[in-house]
Amino acid sequence: MILLDGKKVRDDIAKTLREKIEAFSSRPKLCIVQVGENEESATYIRQKKTFGETIGAIVEHRKLPAGVTEKDLLEVIAKLNADASVHGIIVQIPIPEHISEDAVVDAIAPEKDVDGLGGVNVKRLWENKKNGFMPATTKGIMSLLSAYEIPVAGKHVVVVGRSSLVGKPTALAFLNADATVTIAHRSTVNLSDITRSADILVVAAGRPHFIQRDDVREGQVVIDVGITAITGEKLDEEVVERTVTGDVHFDDVKDIVGAMSPVPGGVGPMTVASLFQNLVSAYEMQTRV
Repeated sequence: MILLDGKKVRDDIAKTLREKIEAFSSRPKLCIVQVGENEESATYIRQKKTFGETIGAIVEHRKLPAGVTEKDLLEVIAKLNADASVHGIIVQIPIPEHISEDAVVDAIAPEKDVDGLGGVNVKRLWENKKNGFMPATTKGIMSLLSAYEIPVAGKHVVVVGRSSLVGKPTALAFLNADATVTIAHRSTVNLSDITRSADILVVAAGRPHFIQRDDVREGQVVIDVGITAITGEKLDEEVVERTVTGDVHFDDVKDIVGAMSPVPGGVGPMTVASLFQNLVSAYEMQTRV
């Protein structure tokens, strides 16, 4: 089995981005807006800051209280939209329920929407326009396959998961790349028959070990997008053992499939790298480099 190593590809992307940024007259700047406290969000933001520093980008982290009003949050975004020194804006999800996620995402100027989740960029993906930003996880999946020279055109791709964040945009990206695409989910009848029919199987169901031995066949390429932290037994009075697993039972399928992305170390690193590829593209467009 070929292990699709997202860390290795991420490091190659980082080298390319660092060389690009060194040639710029100024540094691309990403502003991450976080509302409230969330341990997972804080981890993701640290990863982004670390990668940004590695390539020479500026990453600004703005923390707002959980009780901030939607009006005040939209005003913060409006000011960032108008700030020419800021080239990319993301609002870290999740946000509190009293704030409309759609309103917030769509308030980000399309040319600074480096997460690719706003309506304008989603429409550009839908219409296969090249002037939009692809959502970072989707872009990361496509880049990982490209790095390992795995062909997509003409292949049958099954995407398990239909979220607006990953499943739907990923299915669209594969369709735009001339694949034949099936979208499946936990309510799909005869799911195993469908997953086994895939040349490329992308799993973004959000359920640990959802795909097991009977759901795959020999030679498939499997992309595992899921990531779940599982708490195990206490190692001593203070430390609790925690493991991270994906939506695919890695040990169950590794001797069957032809290639697979691990969790962790597969799609996760690619998502961060892809976000900064979008940021550098945004900088180039806004400064006409």
